[in-house]
Amino acid sequence: MSLKDELDGYVQKTVDEQWERRAGQKVPDADDLPLKNLAVELDATVLYADLASSTKMVKGYKDWFAAEIYKSYLYCAAKIIRARGGIITAYDGDRVMGVFIGDSKNSDAAKCGLQINWASKNIVAAKIAEKYPKSTFVLKQRVGIDTSKLFVARTGIRGSNDLVWVGNAANNAAKLAALEPRYPTYITADVYSRLSEASKLGGDPKRSMWTDLGTSDMGYQIYGSTFWWSI
Repeated sequence: MSLKDELDGYVQKTVDEQWERRAGQKVPDADDLPLKNLAVELDATVLYADLASSTKMVKGYKDWFAAEIYKSYLYCAAKIIRARGGIITAYDGDRVMGVFIGDSKNSDAAKCGLQINWASKNIVAAKIAEKYPKSTFVLKQRVGIDTSKLFVARTGIRGSNDLVWVGNAANNAAKLAALEPRYPTYITADVYSRLSEASKLGGDPKRSMWTDLGTSDMGYQIYGSTFWWSI
């Protein structure tokens, strides 16, 4: 069979085959799903943590220095995601994706975002400044969070495949994590409306940790926060 015939056959089978769905009780691994039209549906909250201006960093600094920033930031972000109950589902260059499920998924994800901001400032940036006191590098990062129903399927070829996460939460969280880093943490109104009081109010005296940014940036209501939550 030629490569063209194989590709034609695969795409035809994919568009002809009816999708099977099942409700998910946990965040699936790739091995949990077959390479066919079977999907898991989840009510989930998605978090993306992303370094800002990484292209300029790679161009303007030594390769080993950029690698130290990548490794340090992604390690801290991933460990915090797990500590807050999230499941790490993907790494993509300078960003990591986490998925939260359960009754407190929005508050857990929001707290996670604020703790990633704290670790970025007080651990990663602090250690870099201590090691390289003459460096002009300034670490900036963003976390984006949204919640929705997700349609999760396995895609790729045998020996090289992964899960695809279809739904507003995955798309919106990734877009929020690409906004200007003037707010290190961004959430949608759907997340904000489901936050516990502890994840909504902070400081002394207590006040909202989230600024209503309206709909101008994304076309839907979002909130940003400059607060951090110590670890």
